[in-house]
Amino acid sequence: MVPINPTHRNPQDTRLLDALAARNSSTRLAAALALGTHPEPGFVDALVARCAIEPDFFVRDMLTWALTRLPSEITVAKLRAELRSERAQARSQALHTLSKIGDPSAWSAITRALLHDADDEVARSAWRAAVVLVPDGERERLAAELAGQFGRGHREVRLSLSRALVALGEVVEPVLRTALASHDPVVRAQAGATERLLRDPDAGFDLAVDEARRVLALGPDREETTAC
Repeated sequence: MVPINPTHRNPQDTRLLDALAARNSSTRLAAALALGTHPEPGFVDALVARCAIEPDFFVRDMLTWALTRLPSEITVAKLRAELRSERAQARSQALHTLSKIGDPSAWSAITRALLHDADDEVARSAWRAAVVLVPDGERERLAAELAGQFGRGHREVRLSLSRALVALGEVVEPVLRTALASHDPVVRAQAGATERLLRDPDAGFDLAVDEARRVLALGPDREETTAC
């Protein structure tokens, strides 16, 4: 596949790039679909740049799909560079796309700073990318980094964190036991909910949180008595 020279694009290429920046979201969606259906490495910079500013969720998802259609040796380096952007959406979308590409070489780009990013959406994307890319020898360390953020943010943030931990499997059990002994009742409740989800992935997060709070309030010795 021959890369497109950005200074010598044909009229159809120019129309696609113009459509990618159109005011109408349906037009942008169609352009991203076209770029993914007929992937050309010469469009990688335009796709990555659009990810950083695209306001529509469905268009962003299509942009990610289009990037996954390109060779990873082209896209991964571009996306890693975006992780240093001052724009939160650029970091978040790059992390999301790296998780979809699944190239193991991207693991080293998932830094502690990203896992603890002040922007909740960036942090959530980092958690999801990390559990996809983490090598076996780093799973315990990642579990500790994630569990250290129990109690962070609103419901959706906490749910994302618990899901990421559950995705790591049994290696999270030691950090859950530590969190269950925390002096912070919010941390203990989320650790209990995560433990419940680990045992029963079909359990609802809110119900798991409620159960964890009830057990913490009544004490484990009274759990079965009150359930009768």
